[in-house]
Amino acid sequence: MTSIQVADDGFVAAAASSAGAVVGDRARWRRWWPDLRLEVVQDRGDDGVRWRVSGPLTGTMEIWCEKRLDGFILHYFLHAEPVEPLPSEPRAWMDAVAELNRVRRVAGKVMAFEVKQELERGRAAGEPAAGASVA
Repeated sequence: MTSIQVADDGFVAAAASSAGAVVGDRARWRRWWPDLRLEVVQDRGDDGVRWRVSGPLTGTMEIWCEKRLDGFILHYFLHAEPVEPLPSEPRAWMDAVAELNRVRRVAGKVMAFEVKQELERGRAAGEPAAGASVA
């Protein structure tokens, strides 16, 4: 099991076919995770991206866009180990791991909210998903 385990998701009320343009934009990756080096393992277009992660962390990361209703669920996963040694004292180790997880969870939320805000722009609450066909 890795020290850093982040799994999060949120609903985006926009056509799933619009996800790839935002999630696959490499310039955004640098802004969302400026300290990480990302190597694409699998580019799934509108369904998301999987990466191998290096830099201060080593591991894997994924955004998966799962079509649901008239939008999609944006899933975010990060499984990694810090490169720098962690403290050896148990309490300090737990505090350090908790903080590393918090920082990465917040970065994931920033990414998810940016995707949501961009793709839902102009959509009033209760309206059909942006760009989605209403059945």
